[in-house]
Amino acid sequence: MDRERFRELVMKAVGSLPEEFRTRLENVDVVVADWPSQSQLAGVGRGHMLLGLYQGVPQIRRGSHYGLVAPDKITIFQKPIEAKCKCETEITDEIHRVVRHEIAHHFGTGERRLRQIERGEGS
Repeated sequence: MDRERFRELVMKAVGSLPEEFRTRLENVDVVVADWPSQSQLAGVGRGHMLLGLYQGVPQIRRGSHYGLVAPDKITIFQKPIEAKCKCETEITDEIHRVVRHEIAHHFGTGERRLRQIERGEGS
């Protein structure tokens, strides 16, 4: 898939978020990269693929001191997603899942809780 089509799917995924989340996205850029860098892979367990990455200060940790800072960054990694999926429909679905996952980090949801939610476990 070419980069422009992939980017379009990412932007559609962001646009499909419920309005209550879209309107509360603050100081965050969503970008596409081919692969994660070595520094982005730090802490990723052996045998795991990094499909997306949130870098920044979650909204729940922003205090009165928060201001005049570079935007948070959500990176969606095209090549690992393509490697995991067999067709454009699967790629689209995976992009939506990864975007929601990384946006949840922006709002302060931790990795452990996100894994529970993704497995369908209750609170």
